[in-house]
Amino acid sequence: MRTILISGASRGIGLNIAHKELKEGNRISVGIRDLESLKGSAIDPEKWPEGKIIINHYDALKKITAENWIKNTVDEFGGFDSIINCSGVLSKVPFLYKDGDEEDILNTLNINFLAIWHLCRLSWDHLCTSGRGRIIVLVSMSGKRSKGDLAAYSSSKFALMGLCQTMKNKGWDKNIRITAICPSWVNTKMAQNISSLDKSRMTQPEDIAEICSTILKLPTQSVPFEIALNCNYEI
Repeated sequence: MRTILISGASRGIGLNIAHKELKEGNRISVGIRDLESLKGSAIDPEKWPEGKIIINHYDALKKITAENWIKNTVDEFGGFDSIINCSGVLSKVPFLYKDGDEEDILNTLNINFLAIWHLCRLSWDHLCTSGRGRIIVLVSMSGKRSKGDLAAYSSSKFALMGLCQTMKNKGWDKNIRITAICPSWVNTKMAQNISSLDKSRMTQPEDIAEICSTILKLPTQSVPFEIALNCNYEI
């Protein structure tokens, strides 16, 4: 059994991952902004046995909420061994941005990059103590290549991929393994706002949940660092 911190679990990919991990028999500690958003959902704590899921207030822009989330998890579960980072924000700010767009750019970097860095840094000692730490990060194909003119978004994801590589180096001798999952279009509200691709042709959130579940079951010597997912052809 694993004990997993999951961010961004109120909808989409994160919600599907959290549901999958509960069904696998793992314990999860969810960090979300709106504590009421899970009522009636597949991971509503009322639907699961006591001690399987705890819900915590987490705002990616407020470091104190990450500290409280970790403390609550340790107090409730005694520790944890895995983190799955699903929170993120889309930005359409282009390379030739307008005066005043700087705030949007910084917000994108803070949520997509710095917040994940903060959470993983604050969690590091707990992952080391477990002896089998895992960090899964939903990066994006936009962290491997830039298509179009989403400069702020792609830059934040390239930074995140660099962070993943550095965490891999730092955690290797502590048996901490990092996996950067890099999908292209996933059938979520975020993708539907910017892509005309038919939803049925996109990668589905439950597919990514299945991948995460498999990663968490693999032995240390077999954990992949990077998984790139393409639902459409790219050269």
